[in-house]
Amino acid sequence: MNDRLSLAPDAARQLATTTKTTPQMRGITPRYLLRALPWVDVEGGVYRVNRRRTFILGDDRISCYGEAGTHRVVPEDLRELPFLRGAEGGQLAELAGAFTEASFEPGQVLADEGTACDKLWVIVTGRAEKRVTGRYGEDALLEVIGDGQFFDLDSWARCQPLPFRVKALTSGVALTIELDALNALADRDAGLRAALDAHIAGEGPVPGAEVPVDLAGGHVGEPELPGTYVEYEDTPREYHMTLAQTVLRVHTRVSDLYNAPMDQTKVQAGLTIQALRERQEALVLNHPEFGLLHNIAPGQRVQTRTGAPTPDDMDELLSRVWKQPGYFVAHPRAIAAFGRECTRRGVPPVIDTRFGSPLLTWRGVPLLPSDKMPFTGSGGAGMTQVLLMRTGEAEQGVIGLRPAGVPDEVEPGLSMRDMGTDKKAITSYLLTAYFNAAVLVEDAAAVLQNVEVSKFHDYS
Repeated sequence: MNDRLSLAPDAARQLATTTKTTPQMRGITPRYLLRALPWVDVEGGVYRVNRRRTFILGDDRISCYGEAGTHRVVPEDLRELPFLRGAEGGQLAELAGAFTEASFEPGQVLADEGTACDKLWVIVTGRAEKRVTGRYGEDALLEVIGDGQFFDLDSWARCQPLPFRVKALTSGVALTIELDALNALADRDAGLRAALDAHIAGEGPVPGAEVPVDLAGGHVGEPELPGTYVEYEDTPREYHMTLAQTVLRVHTRVSDLYNAPMDQTKVQAGLTIQALRERQEALVLNHPEFGLLHNIAPGQRVQTRTGAPTPDDMDELLSRVWKQPGYFVAHPRAIAAFGRECTRRGVPPVIDTRFGSPLLTWRGVPLLPSDKMPFTGSGGAGMTQVLLMRTGEAEQGVIGLRPAGVPDEVEPGLSMRDMGTDKKAITSYLLTAYFNAAVLVEDAAAVLQNVEVSKFHDYS
């Protein structure tokens, strides 16, 4: 016997119209970087960056590799030393073989201020700090150095007293080479000896500096004024459009029969476009050729002093991009780690609303979270980087590049082209996002490296 006096909800639902969402996608992020970059429309698919001529400089790092449990210098990377730019491969290999390995522990003094510098040190792994005694006896921090950096080239080449002391912050490994090894090689090669002597004498250009413009100022009377002109780079860098691309396939049966209330093709295309834009942001940051993190000038790289991103580290980063800094870009865990360091010091970051969201700022510069920033490690532990940039073409900053217009464009720089229907009744659409990014002047971007995110504090 059925005692029910009304229609059951389960049965009633069979006649009801369901309210449904569009398909949701966990992988969609705010993509703050793409929103923060000013986008320049590029005619012809090529963007050329003309700069004043600068004296050639590499990445200011000497790379090392492991072999049979030991570490060795990559011979070709010894060209980072100015007087070895024109050295032959065999000479570089001989010098690379003269390096010896030394391990160090936290707090160990690697080289002392005022002592004769007869070794060149290359940090393989770990971090160390350069410190100097100030005019009034105070202890001053000059720089934190890390993987691949070396010291002190000028003191070593001249065998002069070291102008600072170097103290290890972490455990690590270094490679050192005696000055005798360099002199022995130079004594057998007149060209190398001439290049070394010129460096010791302070002759020749300063690597990384712009070719000077000769000017006169503060003069009186009628002196003869210098004549000058501004040198341009002979081969300016050109940025070609790169792309993120895929083929979307939709069966005609699906688009014909199941197209209400949502257009299946539009829904599928919308989600695919989101995925393309996510890949675009990742490439803008990490592509080995044009990615922003791979185009940081040597003097624009900063090492964390203690691992965790502290206010001091962020201030040091701001000192490298001091002309109209626009945005920090950091992994969400790095931003959380920075917040903990600020809380510990009692200087909580100010919150500002940008792009419709509350964002942490430091010194008025917003911290944009991006999960595309490189992150190594698992769980709560890990290492990452923090990027700081100035943006805008007029500000000689960082800009995004996209074509001025492409056929079948559905969004700026993104096209959706109908490729037709095959014999299986599947319609294919080619979706392509064209883009690139450029750092117009070297001081428009800087990066904080070796950022640890696993440090927590007891506030009780």
